[in-house]
Amino acid sequence: MTSIITGDIINSRGQNDPTIWLHPLKELLGEWGKSPKTWEIFRGDSFQLEISKPWKALLAAIRIKACIKSIDKLDVRIGIGIGEKNYSASNITESNGPVFVYSGETFEELKKQKQRLSIKSPWPELDTQLNLMFRLASVALDKWTPATAQLVAISIANRELSQKELGDQIGRTQSTISEGQKRAHYEEVMALESFYRKCIKECISKTHT
Repeated sequence: MTSIITGDIINSRGQNDPTIWLHPLKELLGEWGKSPKTWEIFRGDSFQLEISKPWKALLAAIRIKACIKSIDKLDVRIGIGIGEKNYSASNITESNGPVFVYSGETFEELKKQKQRLSIKSPWPELDTQLNLMFRLASVALDKWTPATAQLVAISIANRELSQKELGDQIGRTQSTISEGQKRAHYEEVMALESFYRKCIKECISKTHT
C-alpha cells in the first residue's frame, strides 16, 4: 500500500516568472525521491508525488502547502490517495492502480467543492472523518501569509528544535517564533498530522492482519 499526492498550483498563470515557484517546489519534491519515478510536474502547473509510507502523506501535503504559500498570491490544491499500486512505470504519471484512481478522484472533487485538501482511501468512514477535519484546518491553512507559511516550513524542517533554538538559528526572538506559530495555528495543524498518522497506521495494520 502506498499514497499518491495529486496537486496543482492556484494562480500560477498570474506569475510572470514560473521559476519563482517551480524551483522551490522541485527542490522540496526532490526530498522524497527522483523525477520522474517518484514525482513529476506536468501540464505546467500540476504535479504528482508518491509517498511510499501513507501515514507520512499529510505531512508532505502540509510542507508543499507551506512551500507554495511562501510565495505571494499562490496556493495549492492537493488530493491524497491511499491504496495499492498495480503497475510501477519509469514515470509516475504512467503508473496505475487504485491509489492513482483515488488520488485523481479526490483531486477532481476538490475543484467542484472549492476545497484545497482532501483524501480518498479504502476506508470511507475514515475519509469522511478526515475530510471534515481537513475542511476545518483549511480555515487556518488557506489564510497563511507568505511570512507565516515560511515560518511553518522552517518549523517543520526543524521540529527537533525548541522555539528559542529555532529563533537563534534564523535570527529571531523566541517570542516572535511563538507569535508566528500561533498565527499559523501550527500546534493544532501538527496535532491533526499526528492524529492522521495514527489513524492511517491503524487502518493499514488491520488491513494486513
